[in-house]
Amino acid sequence: MNKTILITGATSGIGLACARKFAENGDKVILTGRNEQRLAEIRKTLTDKGAQVLTLAFDVRDSEKAKEYIDGLPAEWKEIDVLVNNAGLALGVDREYEGDIEEWSTMIDTNIKGLLTMTRLIVPGMVERNRGHIINIGSVAGDAAYAGGSVYCATKAAVKALSDGLRIDVIDTSIRVTNLKPGLVETNFSNIRFRGDKERAKKLYTGINPLTGDDIADVAVYAANAPEHVQIAEVLILATHQASANMIVRK
Repeated sequence: MNKTILITGATSGIGLACARKFAENGDKVILTGRNEQRLAEIRKTLTDKGAQVLTLAFDVRDSEKAKEYIDGLPAEWKEIDVLVNNAGLALGVDREYEGDIEEWSTMIDTNIKGLLTMTRLIVPGMVERNRGHIINIGSVAGDAAYAGGSVYCATKAAVKALSDGLRIDVIDTSIRVTNLKPGLVETNFSNIRFRGDKERAKKLYTGINPLTGDDIADVAVYAANAPEHVQIAEVLILATHQASANMIVRK
C-alpha cells in the first residue's frame, strides 16, 4: 500500500535521497526545508517523474510556523504514515570550552527541539489511527563523544534517547519507531560543519569510500516497508573501513 511520507530537511543529503527513494517506491511525499526555491526545484523534478509531492517551506526550529503548516495540510495529505525526522546539522569542531554559543543553540534547536516539535505535531494523529512510523536520523556520533564534536554528539545521543523513549510511549499501539545511525556519509554536511571550507570537508572523505545519502535512504525505505509485525528499532550504518565515529582506515 502506498503511503504518505513527511521528510524534514529534504533539500539535500539524506533528506533529498529519502525523498527520491520514497517517491520511486510510489509513495506520496511531503518535503520540508528552509529553501523554498530549492523545494520547488525538487518538486518539479519528482513530479515530472510521476510522483505526488507537496512542499512546505519552514524551519523546524520555528514551532509556531511548523504547527501552522501541519494544521493547514490539505485533507488528502493529513494522514501521514511515515515521519522522517532528518533535519539536522553540525557546526564547528571547537573544543567544548571554546565553542560558539549561537552555534550550540542552532544545533540543539534543530537536532533536538525540531525533532520533538515534528514528533509532537504528527504522532498524535498516528496514535488516533493506530498506525504509523517515525524514522529518526541519528548518528554514530550519538554512541560516543569525539574531539571537537561534544555538542553535536550530545544532540545525536538525545535522538537515541528520544527514539527509545517514544518507542516505549507507543508500545500499546501499532506505531513503529526507528533510529538510523549513519557513519561517514558524503553530503553537504561537512561543508556546513567546517563553515564553508570545502577543501577541509573534501579531505574528510579522502582514502575511503564513504556512504551516500542513497545508502541511508535505502535502509529507511526498507524499515518503512518491513512486515507490520517487524520493527526495525535501530540500525548503525558504517562505511567499510570505518569502525566508529573516529576510527577510520584510509587507503
